[in-house]
Amino acid sequence: MKLYYTPGACSLSPHIVASEAGIDLALEKVDLQTKLTAAGQDFAKINPKGYVPTLQLDNGEVLTEGPVIVQYLADQKPASKLAPAAGSFERYRLQEMLTYLNSEIHKTYGPMFNPAISPAEKADKVAYLYKRYALIEQELGRHKFLLGDQFTVADAYLFTVTSWADHLQINLSQYPKLQAFQKVVFARPAVQKALRAEGLIQ
Repeated sequence: MKLYYTPGACSLSPHIVASEAGIDLALEKVDLQTKLTAAGQDFAKINPKGYVPTLQLDNGEVLTEGPVIVQYLADQKPASKLAPAAGSFERYRLQEMLTYLNSEIHKTYGPMFNPAISPAEKADKVAYLYKRYALIEQELGRHKFLLGDQFTVADAYLFTVTSWADHLQINLSQYPKLQAFQKVVFARPAVQKALRAEGLIQ
């Protein structure tokens, strides 16, 4: 399988999941400005949506959308317990959390990467983000990870999007449980491996 990624982007989430599951992925970097892959391919021909992550399976099928890709990877290695069994109520809880992270956290960060955003617009986005993180802080106050004491694909996603806060100068000090979570996940060997592979740490 091949993961098309951009360093530090949301594609880091499936990269972490694959690393945690012990799945060896071929990696191909994508320049989201030129829409070219590291090999010089037109990325739009691989994923017409034009964004990462994109997972190309060995049979040529292409999967897009991070929450789908991480579940697919987890299901390849069920013993990793990165996702509850398909069809179980716990799996729906996972999907509930992935949807929340996607629509309420991830999508709120997106516009703030636009250098043309006004200070007022950014302030509105940050205020909205703070409201959404309040629920996350509450969940992390009850257990080590989002869904309990087991690291899941939802934690990889939360870690990835929350890592953007520093770059965007968003102060998360009012969420000590979230900050502690980020440190715990950062220290995981599989996470370190993925970060090194993307050149994000030495």
